[in-house]
Amino acid sequence: MIRVGQGLDVHAFSDDPARPLVLGGLVVPEGPGLAGHSDADVVLHAVTDAVLGAAALGDLGTLFGSDDPRYAGAPSSLFVADALRRVGDAGWALSNLDCTVVAQRPRLAPYRTAIADAVQRLLGVPPGTVSVKATSTDALGAIGRGEGMACLAVAVLERR
Repeated sequence: MIRVGQGLDVHAFSDDPARPLVLGGLVVPEGPGLAGHSDADVVLHAVTDAVLGAAALGDLGTLFGSDDPRYAGAPSSLFVADALRRVGDAGWALSNLDCTVVAQRPRLAPYRTAIADAVQRLLGVPPGTVSVKATSTDALGAIGRGEGMACLAVAVLERR
C-alpha cells in the first residue's frame, strides 16, 4: 500500500540583510534570506506538509504554529524530524520525495544537488530518493518580481 502527499510553502524575502537563505537545511550563500517565524526554509516546510499529508497526520501550521514562541527562529529540520517520527509511528516509511523550488532569484541551479543531498541526509533515505528541481515564473507574479519564493513537494509513503 502506498500513500501520496503534497506540500506547498511560500515566503517573502526578508528585509534583514543578515538573515541567511536556508533551503533544504542548506545555507545558500546567495541571499537574501526569507522572512518567517522559524528559519523560513520553504523546502523543508513543503516537505513536512507533504510527508504529514501522505499519512493524513495534519500539517505544518497546525503542529508547529507560527504563533508558538517555541518555534521562533527554529531550524525547520525539527519539523521534518517530528513529521518523520509521526509517520514512522503510524507504520509508514518514505519511499520517494520530489521538490520543485520556484524562484526568480537567486539562480538555484548550482545548488540543486547540494540541497537534494542535504534533504536526503536529513531524511535518512538512500541516494536517489530525493529530487530537487528549480524553476522560475518567467517574471510573472510576486515570485517573478523577485519578492519571494515557493516550494512544492510530493512525498510517497509505503506501508512498513
